[in-house]
Amino acid sequence: MRDLPRQLTVEELAELFEGRTRFVDLLAAREDPLDAAPEVIAELSEAEKLEALNAHPAVGARDLSPRSAEEQGADAEPVVATELAYLNQVYEEKFGFRFVVFVNRRPKAEILDTLRKRLERTREEELETALGELVAIARDRWQRG
Repeated sequence: MRDLPRQLTVEELAELFEGRTRFVDLLAAREDPLDAAPEVIAELSEAEKLEALNAHPAVGARDLSPRSAEEQGADAEPVVATELAYLNQVYEEKFGFRFVVFVNRRPKAEILDTLRKRLERTREEELETALGELVAIARDRWQRG
């Protein structure tokens, strides 16, 4: 397990956050970028927040980065995978951004329960939660190596 870094390159951060976005660029200019992430998020415009979230792959998507594929696993039964795809679409239509959750190697059936609960929330609550989850994923990725 690695300690949080004092500095990370744009490339390292882009790998942790699934793409180079304005958020990643701003983090790369910071000392302790993962600790500074909440502060940087507060500085982002709505469009920049959405860009950061939408860079992340959907849970259950087929074209995943190697890291996302490892984290998400391939455990979903067809009925679970179908419902997950459907609810991901409902979520994106309702909130206007991708459902981001720290899977943390949990089974997809458990993620379905989380997704259903989060669909009941307001957009503001969900935007804040999704951005927090995005940072939690990046922290875990860094610490795992």
